[in-house]
Amino acid sequence: MSAEATTVIPVGGDYDVLVGHGVSHEVVDLVPAGARRALVVHPEPLARLAHPIVAALEGAGLEVISGPVPDAEAAKTIDVAARLWSRMGQAEFTRTDLVVGVGGGSVTDLAGFVAASWLRGVPVIHVPTTVLGMVDAAVGGKTGVNTPEGKNLVGAFHVPVGVLCDLDALETLPPADLRAGLAEAIKGGFIADPGILDLVEADPEDAVRPGSPRLREIIERKIRVKAHVVAADLKESHLREILNYGHTLGHAIEHHEHYRMRHGEAVAIGCVYAAELAHRSGLIDQALLARHRDVLGSVGLPTTYSRATFDKLLTALRRDKKTRGATLRFVVLDGLASPIRLEGPDEGLLRAAYAAVR
Repeated sequence: MSAEATTVIPVGGDYDVLVGHGVSHEVVDLVPAGARRALVVHPEPLARLAHPIVAALEGAGLEVISGPVPDAEAAKTIDVAARLWSRMGQAEFTRTDLVVGVGGGSVTDLAGFVAASWLRGVPVIHVPTTVLGMVDAAVGGKTGVNTPEGKNLVGAFHVPVGVLCDLDALETLPPADLRAGLAEAIKGGFIADPGILDLVEADPEDAVRPGSPRLREIIERKIRVKAHVVAADLKESHLREILNYGHTLGHAIEHHEHYRMRHGEAVAIGCVYAAELAHRSGLIDQALLARHRDVLGSVGLPTTYSRATFDKLLTALRRDKKTRGATLRFVVLDGLASPIRLEGPDEGLLRAAYAAVR
């Protein structure tokens, strides 16, 4: 495949994810017929990423309303969403107008939620600019904001018109953010596509090098994993829950850290915790447990955590969206690429697994 080639990954029959260099300029091709206005949501510190999108939309004759928001998880609040709703109201947005989310996973989560809730749903296009956004947040139609009680507790399912993963955006992505985004890709390797793990293990340094064919293949393989799962289960009624591997403890850690820890870093720790649960339940062997620490650690991701007692995290664990009543549910493995649900595990097991992570 040439560096200029664009990869098209269908998500069911609903929309496509385009991966390649310079694909963000194709945003105009995705604008629905009849649209007159576009709200472009982007992080305040990274307005330059939105400039080509704004220029392309204005060149196509649309009125563009800028929607700068705080960076990272600080964007995902109901107050920020309300400010964007006000901008839309003042601009007289109708159901044929659209929202464009340009930025990392937090921005696409927020933009999708704003679009889902305005007039009960207007079109949204995602232009993720981070590895995390490309391989996870922007694909699948899950949107949401955080509350003081936990992460992503308020949201909606809202399918985008399309997703444009412009690999050029990764050239200026801070190395720590790129590494954190790889956690979601590695998660996909454990639950569905071990080829992702093989690619990382063969050359961890190349896996975190912007512009490398290896990183592009990792990104595309993880997008295909998610596309397959969400096409079969859009609203997370059963199968889609496997994508939450590592997220149960990960979200609890993020909440405890007041979202100052990168999502991927928390997910990496959560994956090790899930592996400890599976190993201590007799589901996976020592080698697969060790592989979690080895592959995540090889790209500089954390595999231990000690800044909270288990009791401090337990409250957040009980608010996890997979919980049913008082029954905690975890996604674990009973073998490589074989995820299952562990329902109502003994609290002693949960504590022992956390002690191993500490």
